[in-house]
Amino acid sequence: MKLNEIYKVLDEIAPKALSDEYCARFHAYDNSGVLVDSGEEIEKILFSLDLTQGAIDEAIETGAKLIVTHHPAIYGKISDVLINDPAVVGTKLIRCIKNGISVISMHLNLDVAKDGIDENLAKGIRFCANGQETPAKEERMHCLEDGGYGRAYCVEEIPLSALTENLKKIFSTARILSYGKADKKIKKIASFCGAGADEETVAFAAASGADLMVSSDFKHHLLTMAQERGMAVIVLTHYASESYGFKKYYQKICQKISLSCTYHEEDLF
Repeated sequence: MKLNEIYKVLDEIAPKALSDEYCARFHAYDNSGVLVDSGEEIEKILFSLDLTQGAIDEAIETGAKLIVTHHPAIYGKISDVLINDPAVVGTKLIRCIKNGISVISMHLNLDVAKDGIDENLAKGIRFCANGQETPAKEERMHCLEDGGYGRAYCVEEIPLSALTENLKKIFSTARILSYGKADKKIKKIASFCGAGADEETVAFAAASGADLMVSSDFKHHLLTMAQERGMAVIVLTHYASESYGFKKYYQKICQKISLSCTYHEEDLF
């Protein structure tokens, strides 16, 4: 199957136009789409949240000629391309090209798409609180016609400690930090996938009346700001906040495409 044919299927669920619209409206930056085209015919696809050396190793071992990532394989400026430093983006790109592996990254468009990563984070949290991924009336911080980023929603009352333990199970990680009294009753939550902790998101969460804010990559002053506004805070790893939704995307693509698809699990943090 040709790369452009596969990309059309990927783009149907999370159109790049969403990323373009979001960047234009909310002054963001992104680099989604086909980032490496090796020109090879594709029979196997590997999905990985990041383009890691481990993901490339698995693609080479299994014969996957396409890696689909969430985080862009190329994001900022590349000042050099070196073969002898495995931490440099250029090294990974060289390995992909030498082994005939193409790379597509579905980043901001997948974050904000309907049933995308941000929405699935909220669904997973509601499952932890309610026992099911119940539909909910949501307030969105940044609204797009069919999606958006940043959500506030009500849940069945649950103590902070119980919700934290449920999150560890559903999001398959023990590395969750919980700030607030263990017996604090949680009735409304504001959640943001990825690096969603900043002054704007804290303000939105507080204005929505949330008892709890959930995201990753919190700085100290933001934790203080949230708690001083009466909210508890749960800090997920960046990986955990997005892998749940990215796996859902992988499962959808598996159903839509007649190729062998595998998922590379590698939580580096």
